[in-house]
Amino acid sequence: MGGLWVVLWKELNDNFSSKRFLIMFLIICFVGMASCYVSAQGLKGSLEEFPTEYVFLRLFVLTGESLPSFAVFLAFFAPLLGVIFGFDAVNSEFSQRTVSRVLSQPLHRDAWINGKFLAGFITLAILLTSIVLLIIGIGISMLGFPPELGELARIGIFLGVSIVYVGFWLALGVLFSILLDRTVSSALASIAVWVFFTFFIYMLAGILADRLAPLGPKATVEAWLKHVQVRDAVLKFSPTTVFNEAVTAILMPTYKGLGIMALFAGEEIPQGPLSIGQSLLVVWPQLTILVAMALICFTISYAVFMKREIRS
Repeated sequence: MGGLWVVLWKELNDNFSSKRFLIMFLIICFVGMASCYVSAQGLKGSLEEFPTEYVFLRLFVLTGESLPSFAVFLAFFAPLLGVIFGFDAVNSEFSQRTVSRVLSQPLHRDAWINGKFLAGFITLAILLTSIVLLIIGIGISMLGFPPELGELARIGIFLGVSIVYVGFWLALGVLFSILLDRTVSSALASIAVWVFFTFFIYMLAGILADRLAPLGPKATVEAWLKHVQVRDAVLKFSPTTVFNEAVTAILMPTYKGLGIMALFAGEEIPQGPLSIGQSLLVVWPQLTILVAMALICFTISYAVFMKREIRS
């Protein structure tokens, strides 16, 4: 256990003093402040028109004319954050021939790989937490009032989901860093997976839905339902889609999350905004999927690294 803390603090020091951390922090900080400023400006002019309830949540989901909302930006940019901090975590050490020297010390393999992953995870968690707190501070200064407890709770849940989401991409980057010897190869493989799950999976979902549940000119309601079921089932394999669904339900209390399937099934649609508990019930499957994806990636990384032969 002592070896784990040594590796953790050493990796944290390297992460926070690296240029990549500074560059990533400045980029996400700039975009976060810009999107918050645009959202706050739009809200200030419409506070009388819209109810003041859940105003602070709109800072994260309101889209400007030239800038996406912070939630949309995070869904797109968070994978890059995770990949950048994970793609060279292990293979760079092998290329520099430092692994054998490190593990020749009284240090277990599992402490080394766990310390590296935890350091990257904590670094990204601190980065996202800082940006969210910064957005809240800008919102308070521009709107002139603080968020309510319910809003703070939802923002906290949103932050937790975002950290798990970026943790999955970090675990994926670490996995490719273990499987592939060259850092360029692991970076390209991680980015290829990100591009597929962010863009191409929508085309794949549409193609599979058309093949497995085709819609003719006189398609029945049952055919439409099956078509939507197939498409949604395929999209559930995309962490980006799962993250977007979870964030929508958390930051938009009026989101019922029932969709066309429950509508045709005759389920009762709640009236008015959902409580935090009801929103969590809506997104519980998405949260479970995100956590499972992150754990599976890291478990595979851990198992492969523990069985890998290390030569001096």
